[in-house]
Order: sequence, then structure tokens, then C-alpha cells
Amino acid sequence: MNPKSQNNGYSNGTFVVKIEHCCNETWQGEVVWAEENRKEKFRSTLELIRLMDEAMQISKGQQEEFQHFNIG
Repeated sequence: MNPKSQNNGYSNGTFVVKIEHCCNETWQGEVVWAEENRKEKFRSTLELIRLMDEAMQISKGQQEEFQHFNIG
């Protein structure tokens, strides 16, 4: 299998996730985007996934209007 076809054009990303609380059947905590050394808090598992997806969009060069992991 071709590794590039598996990641849909995204570059690799490394994230450190710290779960601080589990409340209302979801996680709250902090995620660190290791390559950029940027931290963001998240209030739900869905928000965590959105943060990681946003970081991958930024690393791919699609720096449109994002809510977190801002560049600059």
C-alpha cells in the first residue's frame, strides 16, 4: 500500500492529549500539537478531534479562518 494514499494528503501530526476530567460522557483536557509546540484546551471529545483536524489543515497549508491553533 502507498502510505500517501492512506493519509489523504495530510502530513503527519503528533499530539499529546491530557485528559483532565470525564464529565457528561465526554472528555475535557488539553492537547499539545508537538510539531508546533502549541497548546489548546478542549471541552469535549468532538472539540478535541476538531482541533487535531484543524492542525492538520494548517500543516497542509490551508490556513483559512480557524478558531484555534492560530498562526501568527
